[in-house]
Amino acid sequence: MTPEVSSRRRRDIIDALRRGVVPVNGLDALAVGLDRFTTALDDDLDRVAGNGSVFKAIRGEYGAGKTFFTRWLAERAKRRGFAVAEVQISELETPLHRMETVYRRLVEQLSTEQFTPSALRPVLDGWIFALEEDVLGAGTVTEEDADGLDRAVGELLERRLAEISRSTPGFAAALRGYRTATALGDHATADGLAAWLAGQPHVAAQARRAAGVKGDLDHFGALSFLQGLLTVLRDSGHPGLLLVLDEVETLQRVRSDARDKALNALRQLVDEIYAGRFPGLFLLITGTPAFFDGPQGVQRLAPLAQRLATGFDADPRWDNPRAIQLRLPGFGQEALVELGVRVREIYHSPRVDAKIDDGYLAELARAVTGRLGGQVGVAPRIYLKKLVADVLDRVDQFDDWDPRRQYELTLRTDELSEVERNAASADDIELPM
Repeated sequence: MTPEVSSRRRRDIIDALRRGVVPVNGLDALAVGLDRFTTALDDDLDRVAGNGSVFKAIRGEYGAGKTFFTRWLAERAKRRGFAVAEVQISELETPLHRMETVYRRLVEQLSTEQFTPSALRPVLDGWIFALEEDVLGAGTVTEEDADGLDRAVGELLERRLAEISRSTPGFAAALRGYRTATALGDHATADGLAAWLAGQPHVAAQARRAAGVKGDLDHFGALSFLQGLLTVLRDSGHPGLLLVLDEVETLQRVRSDARDKALNALRQLVDEIYAGRFPGLFLLITGTPAFFDGPQGVQRLAPLAQRLATGFDADPRWDNPRAIQLRLPGFGQEALVELGVRVREIYHSPRVDAKIDDGYLAELARAVTGRLGGQVGVAPRIYLKKLVADVLDRVDQFDDWDPRRQYELTLRTDELSEVERNAASADDIELPM
């Protein structure tokens, strides 16, 4: 049964599917086959919210739904108040062995249920507001005593920053400077210090001097900045951060020296999480089975392979959802039809309900899968795009249009991803002339 979805979210979901992309929200309504993961993942989110930390690795072939899975989990995390960031790992733009770049992308993609990326400024402002509320809640000073309130907030800030100051004095100093600049209405300095806290290079010297900080973020400083960010998130009302490192399998295609550095950086990050250095962090990576099991991936670094080792039986029904690696087996034909049923319900049109029965959804699923070389796991995106844009929209708008008589499935090369093109037979594709 499809969960209740508001009319606005219905429109957002259908519009995203029409364009062939994963919807931004409302993913619970499309989550087919993920029920077996929910209890274990909710327990993990609870552990992180309780000042713990968690690491998980999601494995699946191309088309198995890794992106959908991570965004579905992100939606669940946001409903619990978490902040979320999804970072695409790439050799040129976001190399994993340069944590300062990963941290910068993290902040650029930081979002919460209330704020879209980058949510850093709202988080910082919420942190300052929370400090003031805590001081006023203690009853030792009133809101009318501006000077007393400022001093009390400053003292509370120092206590909260004590841990950060020991590991990353620059981060703490920039937070102090940001609060002062915000209170004085010095927007230029506040903007500069927010950028410095976000790991951005080339911040104006004047802003850095105002807080007594210098230099740009480096690889080792980035891990300390992450600690500081987690503290600020927690103090501003967000119990944790879900950080997704997507497409980690691209490490297999980079130079061997860069690959080794990246794998070692991942090993270091996993160890730091297990050591409790990052309370409030849920780190999730995604990759193909070849990345986890092949000679150019995790297996290249024995200590990392040991930490990620997970046994899988032939039947995925008995996979352990509490294990460090979670396997996404991909879609079967029945799951693809069930997904079509859910989309039909979300579309919410009496004309569609009357004309598009489960039998037709199964016919279309078989047709799309057949055009993609019988690879069901590759089919969901294009199946949903064709279902919404080619079939449901027409049925909804044209009284006398019947897909069984008037629709012929065609796949164009320019609408397929590289993986979909590789799966499709050249004879099955209508080439643009």
